[in-house]
Amino acid sequence: MRLATVRTLEGTTRAVRVKDDQLLDLGAADLGELLADPGWAERAAAASEPATHLRGAAFAPVVPRPGKVVCVGLNYRNHILEMGRDLPEHPTLFAKYADALVGATDDVVRPPETDALDWEGELAVVIGAPVRRARGADAERAIAGFAVLNDVTCRDWQFRTREWLQGKTWEATTPLGPHLVTPDELPGGVRPVLPISTRVDGETVQEDSTGDLLFDPVALVEYVSTPATLRPGDVIATGTPGGVGHARTPPRYLQVGQTLTTEIGGLGRCENRVVADPVA
Repeated sequence: MRLATVRTLEGTTRAVRVKDDQLLDLGAADLGELLADPGWAERAAAASEPATHLRGAAFAPVVPRPGKVVCVGLNYRNHILEMGRDLPEHPTLFAKYADALVGATDDVVRPPETDALDWEGELAVVIGAPVRRARGADAERAIAGFAVLNDVTCRDWQFRTREWLQGKTWEATTPLGPHLVTPDELPGGVRPVLPISTRVDGETVQEDSTGDLLFDPVALVEYVSTPATLRPGDVIATGTPGGVGHARTPPRYLQVGQTLTTEIGGLGRCENRVVADPVA
């Protein structure tokens, strides 16, 4: 199934199932609310009411207000090597706040405080059941599906200290969407093997396969759920492949007016224009 959160003309949001060219109303304000229902999958599969009033509606972030956005650094083998690091023994984790999220076609806001806004196309895992210290099949069952994410990063702020948070969670910088696609629709299921790419103004700057992940989605659910309970609607950003602007010689960064396109086969794409902060 393909599920999404869309914006209504009244300024609210609605959870829908995307079927062919139809949007089917799921009776919830957004996917976070839907996933909190233990029977969400059956409810979504049974949906049959076309939301004709939402035709052409814009996509909000798949989960607009996740309780947690846990990000993984250095998780593609080729990206680890291009950054001059050894393969890690454990995942590198950091957080991102919900205020950073934007929809699949929303603008990405370039903060005036940075001169080093970088791209990081990523596979996002969306949690569909509460789990703590999950292992094996429990971790697999906790995965509701996958979406496209770009962990747009202020590199100059990221590397001010050894902790990365301040470079990673600027408001309105992180596309998440357009759909949540359930594992049964993807090659590899809960360990999907999908082509992933990032383009800037049509030029391909990242291209890889999610099969190159060092720690796959199931392993990440196991690891992240050890210290903290993962709850429905939580998001894990699994890391980016090689080709980021910061690792280039000379470094290359996003500029106002450019279009950032993040695409994963089977999941769709986010296409976002970079704009100046309107209140700066």
